Amino acid sequence: MIIVVDYDVGNVKSVCNALQHIGCEAKLSRRPEDIENASGLVLPGVAAFGYAINALGEAAVSVKEAALSRKPLLGICVGYQMLFDQSSEYGIHKGLGLIKGNVVPIPAGRVIPHMGWNIVKPSPDMELFAGLEKEKHFYFAHSFYAEITDPDAKIAYTDYGFNLTASVQKANIYGTQFHPEKSGPAGLQVLRNFAEICEREKDKC
Repeated sequence: MIIVVDYDVGNVKSVCNALQHIGCEAKLSRRPEDIENASGLVLPGVAAFGYAINALGEAAVSVKEAALSRKPLLGICVGYQMLFDQSSEYGIHKGLGLIKGNVVPIPAGRVIPHMGWNIVKPSPDMELFAGLEKEKHFYFAHSFYAEITDPDAKIAYTDYGFNLTASVQKANIYGTQFHPEKSGPAGLQVLRNFAEICEREKDKC
């Protein structure tokens, strides 16, 4: 069972629906026992960072403990941004600190928010992109992005007048700034790949 962390922010239900559409057993929950027993976790969200981290509340402890125990975790959009140390969106807010880096504004001179389809170029062996071409379009909607400083992270980029970080992988922790649930067949493949990762890890237990 994949648990989509339910904290009433943005796209939580659409992500759950997308997982169920591709045949995954998935449900919305924030109960600590569901998070602990899940085969994998998805942390989605569409909101300002500070609002989202506050809405996550005590569930943040359960999510972080699960990730540190090697349970697969996928962050999407602001859920991806919360994987990092902190964000400067409307003040300084601490993230989950699972991957080293900070969330900062997209530099001036670009259209903000960054909204629409962009080509993503993953690093080699990024598991979320298995079975996809080396460059594929995904849908973005955001004004802040992650500056990743973690030496153990694999990173995918998109060109937005600079190398904007689009996805990350660090051991069992995965994240996408883009919305796989809104990115057509390629996005659904990303979700299938995450579901397969969860199944592989479950079988090891």
